[in-house]
Formats: sequence, structure tokens, C-alpha cells
Amino acid sequence: MAEIKKPEDAEGPPHGNPPATQARAEPHVHVVEPLLPQRLRRPSDLLRLLVTLAALGAVILLALVAKQTLYGLERDVTEGTTLVPLLSRVATFIGGAAVLIVPVAFAVERVFHRDGLRVAEGLIAAIVGMVGAFLIGQWLIAGNADDLSQLLTGGRDIEPLNTLLTSVLAYTTAVRVSRRPTWRALMWTVIALYILALYSGRQITLPGAIVTVLVGMAIGFATLYGIGSPNTRPPGSAVLAALRKLSFKPVSARRIEDDHQGSRRYAVGLADGARLDVTVLDRDRQVAGLPYRLWRRFRLSTETRRKAIRSLRAELEREALMAYAAQAAGASTPRLLGTSEIGTEAALLAYEHIDTRPLDEVPSEEIDDDLLHQIWEQVSLLQIQRLAHRRLTGEGIHLDTAGRVVLTDARSGEIAAGDLLLRLDIAQLLVYLALRVGPARAVRTANAVMGTESLAGAMPLLQRIALTRETRSALAKDKNLLGGIREQIVALEPEVTVEEIRLERFRPRTLVTIIASALAAYFLLSQLSKVNLVEVVVQANWAWSVLALAASFVSFVAAAVMLRGFVPDSLPLWRTTLAQFAASFVKLVAPAAVGGVAINTRYLQKRGIAPALAVASVGASQLVMFAFHIALLLLFAYITGSNTASTFTPSRGLVVALLAVALLVVVLMGVPPLRRLVTRRMRRLFSNVLPRLLDVLQSPRKLIEGSIGTLMITLTFVLCLYACVHAFNWEIGFTTVAVVYLTANAIGSAAPTPGGLGAVELSLTAGLTVAGVPAELATSAVLLYRLLTFWLPVLPGWAAFTYLQRHEAL
Repeated sequence: MAEIKKPEDAEGPPHGNPPATQARAEPHVHVVEPLLPQRLRRPSDLLRLLVTLAALGAVILLALVAKQTLYGLERDVTEGTTLVPLLSRVATFIGGAAVLIVPVAFAVERVFHRDGLRVAEGLIAAIVGMVGAFLIGQWLIAGNADDLSQLLTGGRDIEPLNTLLTSVLAYTTAVRVSRRPTWRALMWTVIALYILALYSGRQITLPGAIVTVLVGMAIGFATLYGIGSPNTRPPGSAVLAALRKLSFKPVSARRIEDDHQGSRRYAVGLADGARLDVTVLDRDRQVAGLPYRLWRRFRLSTETRRKAIRSLRAELEREALMAYAAQAAGASTPRLLGTSEIGTEAALLAYEHIDTRPLDEVPSEEIDDDLLHQIWEQVSLLQIQRLAHRRLTGEGIHLDTAGRVVLTDARSGEIAAGDLLLRLDIAQLLVYLALRVGPARAVRTANAVMGTESLAGAMPLLQRIALTRETRSALAKDKNLLGGIREQIVALEPEVTVEEIRLERFRPRTLVTIIASALAAYFLLSQLSKVNLVEVVVQANWAWSVLALAASFVSFVAAAVMLRGFVPDSLPLWRTTLAQFAASFVKLVAPAAVGGVAINTRYLQKRGIAPALAVASVGASQLVMFAFHIALLLLFAYITGSNTASTFTPSRGLVVALLAVALLVVVLMGVPPLRRLVTRRMRRLFSNVLPRLLDVLQSPRKLIEGSIGTLMITLTFVLCLYACVHAFNWEIGFTTVAVVYLTANAIGSAAPTPGGLGAVELSLTAGLTVAGVPAELATSAVLLYRLLTFWLPVLPGWAAFTYLQRHEAL
């Protein structure tokens, strides 16, 4: 335990003595706290390391993509230095000497200030930087990455990474020169001159200089995080000294549990018998949890997100202002009695101590309606003064010894909050209380205090993304709770109109789609670089190409026939076919399995079919199509296996396909998160499908129409691919093409990319190659097939989409 020792004289100084004398007169106080570690791994160093590595990767990737631009820029700079030879000589003379002199001078200055440990850290980083640069250079010279080696050396006999420059930058970073403005400016000026000298002497390339700088900085940050930095957090003795400057007279102090943000807290006893709860804000904790805050800031809309990084002073002022505002509003919160900085590395906030326990520790059966009313009354006081608490959880709501509600944790709050933040507070508290006492009691007690209008305003914000992390975790165990809360609010106000509020800028699924689309585009571009698309179209046999085009057109008619078979009402064939063309346009921005479902459902609703029945009809058609897909795959695989003249090795392929399907089913059903995801999606899509299928079975005409349409869709696409392969004069069996198509289509439907882009091309090309088609010919056939079935229908699809919207059919 750390102990604070004071002079033994217990007599206080006369009134008016300077503060230093008063501090010496204080009795010694034992601070009960764990010994603070001598060194810390600062999250800020790790964050800087990750940012530097990300920048390094981006620079290398950009340089590899824009080689010619960099070479041209390098030639221009080289010519410029030859035109000003004096500048080059001055840079060589000054930079070459100063790049060693300045770091040595800084080291001497630090040693005189008894900061030799920092210099030692810098020397370790410099040694690691020099060795690391040498090893990376040797690895590149050995031919392990020819493109990167050529980029960094320009084909000359020079070091890929300048070892001296790398070590100097690692040293500069590790000794934290960036915190000394004068030395920082001097050091970077010297480094710039040295780089100019190397560049004018053709001893380094432009990409090599940038990569060397980033590698040196990365090594410096890695060294700092690896060996840790001296702990500059003020100990408990410094906290008590700061309290004495605020005229408090502490006689005892002990460290208690940190708050949810990792800030230290102390329970301090005063000479008059009162107690303080002291929160210490440490500068090195300001970036704790930064990746999560950055992700939320990037993902959420502007009004709901919080600032990711605040200075120590800003965080202190924010919490103090919120505490004073809550007191002025009349809310029951611990009074803030004083604030103070503790040197330059920390600050404290001193609150009056109230004996309380968090609501999380109160058994649910003890939470009666009177307590719920108290909680809502406290929130109402904050809302009247436009104060948003933003952490209304069981840790932020306490009960004192008399059973009164006390709101704590004001640091996350907002003053002068907008309507959205105030409604978010209500939504958060509604969900938390519903988790404890059920939706009915939570909504009823909230309505008694806040009113129906406030609850209706919060209803659109009953979204998981709007809740705190702890509440989201608890909500995972009761997925129907949000729906139950909405039902209770609607029961209070049946005529309530709820406007949709989009809190998220994007969903993680959208991000996955973008990444997958980028990878798919890269694959397609790499394929197109090997094949001339114009030549593909020109060299293809026109008779087979026309047949493929006709099959592609018939597939849209077949889709319309299939949809008509699963709808009890009569649908016009022509307009229903236009809806299928419109779906092909939507596939440009939606996965293949999603765009068609959404368009058809919307089309049926516009035809006057009830939403539930429209969804059930589309779901039934999808389910039947899935069954046909599996049955045809097994049938064609069996036929292909029995045909010994085929080049497809079918029996083995059938076994592999069955094993792959079985393995996929085992994985999906064996991993709980995946199983829940699949069952939820299937339940959502096919919730009312069975009654719709029973209706279809009772109408033979509808059953025949739907089955014919479903079968025609598959056969026309197979025929299209079959004709595309024959268009390049290659003989292949129809059943073999069917197996390839059915397998690739299943993969493309599961891919998150628009229209299965990339996944379909890769699967079809691989399947045809396995079937014996040469790789280049398979690529050409697949590109022609996708041109006819995916890209060519986009323009008529857009026209159909516009036409249907203009005539209010979509």
C-alpha cells in the first residue's frame, strides 16, 4: 500500500500562512491504494502504432497501383534538384551532419534533466530500427517481393530502407520529441534536409523515403508500447494535496472501484466527519475505448454520436458543467464540491458522498411502482431543463438509505440537448426498466409521469443501436422485448403516428457488401484484363449468341409465370414481366436473393394484395424454387454420372456436392449464432408460406402454372449458359452445364454482393473448367453469359422500373 508521510507537528499554522506551510502542518494521512505500476502500456501508443501501420499499408498499396505517376514525379524532382545544385549541396552538408548531432544534443539535454531513462528507451528503439531496416532490406533484395523492391529502390543498387534514417526516426518517436515544440521543429527540419540530400544523390526513392519514415515511426511506437512508459499518473498523495488546495482537510483516503470508463475513484474522509467521492481523470486514459467510440461515431448519425477524443481539460469541464446543471435542475444527484487539475497529467472532481447502492443490486421484486415513479420524476426534471443523461442504466441510477433515487455518472451527459437525445434517454430507460419489471409496468409508470406524447416520441428510437452496450447485451436474451414495449405504447395511444428515424449511417451488412463488391470488382477486372470483351462478343458464334439472348429474355417471362402461379388474384402477364425486368435493375444495388423478393412484394402490394399475403406468396414461390433447385441439381448430377462419355467425372462430383451440402448444414445448424441467424431469416421469409402453399395445392391450374414457371426459369438459364459455351465452338453436355449452373447459382444467391457479382463469375468459371472447358474459353463464355443475363437487362430494367413507378405499380 502507498503511504503518505507528513511532518509530525500536529499543530496548525496561524491563519494566513502560505499554502505550503499549511500543507506541512497537516497530519500524515495513509492512502489505502495498490502501488501504482512504475511503467504503463499507454493505449495512445498502441493507437498511434496501428494508425502508422495502416498509413504504411495504404502508402504501399497506392504506390504499387500508381507506379508510373510516382516514377514521373520522381523524375521531375530529380530534374529540379539538378537545376539548383547549391541547394542540394547545402542539404547534403547540413543534413548529413545534423541528423546525428541533433539527436545527441537532445539526449545530453535530457540527461542533464535527469531523464536518462527516456534516452535509453530511444536508444533501444534506434537499435531495433537499424536492425529491422537491415533485415527488411535483405529480405527484399533476396527477391521475396520483387514489385515492392523495385518500388523502393527504383532498380538501383541502394538500400530499400535507409537504416540510418529509420533508426533516427525510431529514436525520435521513442523519446517523444513531439511533446517538445522547439526540438520537434528542429528534428523534423534536419530529417527533411537529410531526405533531400539522399534524394538528390539518388540514394533513396520517393516511395522509399515515405516508407522509411513510417517504418521508423512504427518501430518507435512499438518500442514505447512494448517496454511501456514511465507512469505519470499522480498517486493518492497528490490527490490529497490537490484537495487541500481546495480547502478540504482529508484525514483518510482509500481507493475504491474504478468507474465504467476506467477512471480512478477515491473515498476520502474529512476532518469534520464528512466524506468525499473523488474521481480522477488521467490523461493517458483519455483514449481508452477509442476504437469503439470511433466506430460508433462513424456509424451513427451526427446528432447522436459523441466526440471520440476530448482533451483532459474538455473532459473535466464537461463533467463539471453537467453536474452543476443537474443540481440547478433540482435533480437528486451528488453535489459537485470542487474541481482541480493535478499537475499536467490528471484532474479531479470532488463530490459529496451519499450512501447508495446501484439499482442493478436491487432485486427486481423490490422495485415497486413508487420507485419507478421516482425514477421517471428525476428524468423528467432533467428533460425540463434540456439535459440528457445518456447512461440511464442500473449503474447510473442509485438508491440511498432512505430509498430515494439518486442519479449518478453525469460525465456522459449533454446540456442544451436536442429532442433526439432527450427521446433517446426515454427509450433507454424504458428498455432497461422493461428488462427488470416487464414492458407493461415500465410503460404504465412512464406514462403516468412523462405522458403519452413523450412515449410515442421515443417509440421510433426503440432500436438496439440506440441503447448502451450493457443494455444491448441484456436484450440479447429477450429478443421480443422491444416489440412488447411498442405494443404497450400503441395500446395507450392507438392513433399514434410514428415517423421512421434512421440512427445508423450504414449497417455492418452494408459494409460487408461494399467490401465484397470491391473484391468482386477486383476479380472481374483481373479476368477482363486477360480477355478482350469486344473480341468475346465479336468472335462468338452469332447463332448460338442469339439463342442465348432469347433464353435470357424468356427467363423473365418464366419468372412472371411463376409469380402468377402463387398469387390467388389474376395478374397481367405483361406488367408482371416488366416487374421482373425492374428486379434485374434493382440487383445492381442489392444481393441477388434480396432484390427480386423486394420488388415482387412491392408489386403485389400495389396490386391491392394484403402485405401479409404478398409476402407469403413471394415466400412460397422462393421456397418452391429452392426445392426445384435441389431436385434438379441431384437429377442432373445423377444423369451426368451415368453418362460415361462426359468429361465431368460425375459420380465423384455428386458425392463431393452432397458432402459439401451436408458439411454446410452441419456448420449452420451446429454453430448457435449461425443457427439463430438462419432460423430467424427463414422464419421471417416463410412465416406464412405454408397456408399459401396449401391454397396453391387446392388450385391445380395455379399449381401447374407456378411449377412450369419455376422449371422454365432454371432451364432457360441453363440453356443460356449452354449456348454461350457452344458460341465459342466447344462441345459440352447439357446436363453438365446444368450441374455447373445450379451449383454456381446457389453460391451467387448466398453472396452479399449485388447480383452475386464476382461469386457467380468465379463459380461458373471454376465449374466449367472442372468440366473440361479450357480456362480462357470458360472465362469468355461466362462473361458473355453474364453480359446477356445481368448487364444487358439493366437498361430495359431501368425503363421498366421507371414505367411501373410512373403508373404507381411499384
